[in-house]
Amino acid sequence: MALSETLLLPVRVVQAVLAVIILGLLADVTTNWYTFSQVNFLIFASVWTLLAVAYLVIAPLTFATAAHKYGILVAEALTMLFWFAGFIALADLLGSIGCTSRHGKWCGESIAATVFAAFEWLLFLGTTIMAALHVWRTRGGSAEPAHAMKVQTPYQGA
Repeated sequence: MALSETLLLPVRVVQAVLAVIILGLLADVTTNWYTFSQVNFLIFASVWTLLAVAYLVIAPLTFATAAHKYGILVAEALTMLFWFAGFIALADLLGSIGCTSRHGKWCGESIAATVFAAFEWLLFLGTTIMAALHVWRTRGGSAEPAHAMKVQTPYQGA
């Protein structure tokens, strides 16, 4: 078993846990504060991540035909882009309104959610790179890497 396959399930667990943490933080922010579109977008990204992680974990294990390598790459890349756009947008909003942790609970929770979202983006960046490398190595219709050892037929003579 390759190192990337060994580390993938724990990374998926961390991705799901971070999504739940961010969802909880931002749900509390929306109950106590005016909901900006940036906050709503990160709530969407958290829910999307929970659905995407469920697909990325369950599909390869149980539904091999649903776990097409391009489908996995698209799910990874789309989720990575959502987190990138979300944490940048929320960080820009918090900077423009002058939000620091001394401005109240909602401001501190928003800052924490932004930091967790940046870590979530980094995790999805890593898994997207791994998925892209898998697609690159298995191009040409074969699921076997190009560098895999193959049994050669013996020379038959002239």
